[in-house]
Amino acid sequence: MRIILAALAALTLQSCATTPAAPPLPSNLEIDAEVQRLMAREQVVGLAVAVIDDGEIVYVNTFGYANREEQRPLQRDTVMYGASLTKTAMAYLALQLVDEGRLDLDRPLAEYLPKPLPEYEAFAALAGDDRWRQLTARHVLNHATGFHNFRWLEDDQTLRFHFAPGERYAYSGEGFYLLQLVLEQGLDLDVGAEMQRRIFERFGMTRTSMQWRADFRPNLADGYAMDGSFEPHDERSRVSAAGSMDTTINDQARMWAAFVNGEGLSVASRAELVRPQLSIRSAHQFPPLWTDTDARGPGINLAAGLGVVTFEDPEAGLMFFKGGHNDWTGNMAICQNARRRCVVFLGNSVRAELIYPELARFILGETAMPWWWEYNR
Repeated sequence: MRIILAALAALTLQSCATTPAAPPLPSNLEIDAEVQRLMAREQVVGLAVAVIDDGEIVYVNTFGYANREEQRPLQRDTVMYGASLTKTAMAYLALQLVDEGRLDLDRPLAEYLPKPLPEYEAFAALAGDDRWRQLTARHVLNHATGFHNFRWLEDDQTLRFHFAPGERYAYSGEGFYLLQLVLEQGLDLDVGAEMQRRIFERFGMTRTSMQWRADFRPNLADGYAMDGSFEPHDERSRVSAAGSMDTTINDQARMWAAFVNGEGLSVASRAELVRPQLSIRSAHQFPPLWTDTDARGPGINLAAGLGVVTFEDPEAGLMFFKGGHNDWTGNMAICQNARRRCVVFLGNSVRAELIYPELARFILGETAMPWWWEYNR
């Protein structure tokens, strides 16, 4: 397996060497002006932006309000909700464990647990369906478990399989709950503490945590829905591998710079993070269980990596991205792998998602980024 991964890493490096030179980025002042123009047009309350080029942070800025009612400005160290950007950080943690020989992406997760999975209360509903025995960490990180995004979206709010693990892509936070259970009960790890030590502290992310911290309160971003209505920032007291990360744009810039540089991972594991592993043929990411297809996905080799989605761009080559969303939050990170160039957007106003396609195009240039699939618009 390690020989195969090393060969994949070598192919990735060879691909990097043949990728055309990156076009110049807009100036910082030009980015500032475009952000402000688009925010005003779509009435976005607050937006934070970072740009990474050749693995270095070259731009970080914030616009608008952390709290519009109090007229508190959004700042670079304002704590915002990371949402599902957490999942990429979890994938990075999992790959560190792979490098240490403590986790095998393709070993059934049930084999790590001291008792059968359905004997854990949260997974008791899977009793009688032996497909739980097939689930692996790769299935979780590829979003191929067969679970709905969350059990509470089921008509009866009961966890169940909708297809066999590995059969196809269907976005699922439930899989990350399972992976967290395995790391905690099978490997005897504290996921919150491991994320803090291995990711946040390692990369200098001083205002990022998987749990609420009291020192966040003085400089915190509240949320705004599509209609502009207000939602206070949730104090997440429990670690959730699916999305409990609180963070700042300064810290996300550091995190994604570390990710594109492969810091803390072997060359082989860094390549595996973004290797296209499971073809995505669906017409949109959400709702995840719909089965309609779109030929545009296979046309750009749209695929699941580990905690990211990948595609092939005609100019930049391999690209990958990850979003984070709830009714009051819109986040997005988009990276060009060979160029080690990324844009990172954190929005405490979900209306920010309305301007991401134009803003990403302005910064990165025209790409094959599948906005039609990500936002189903």
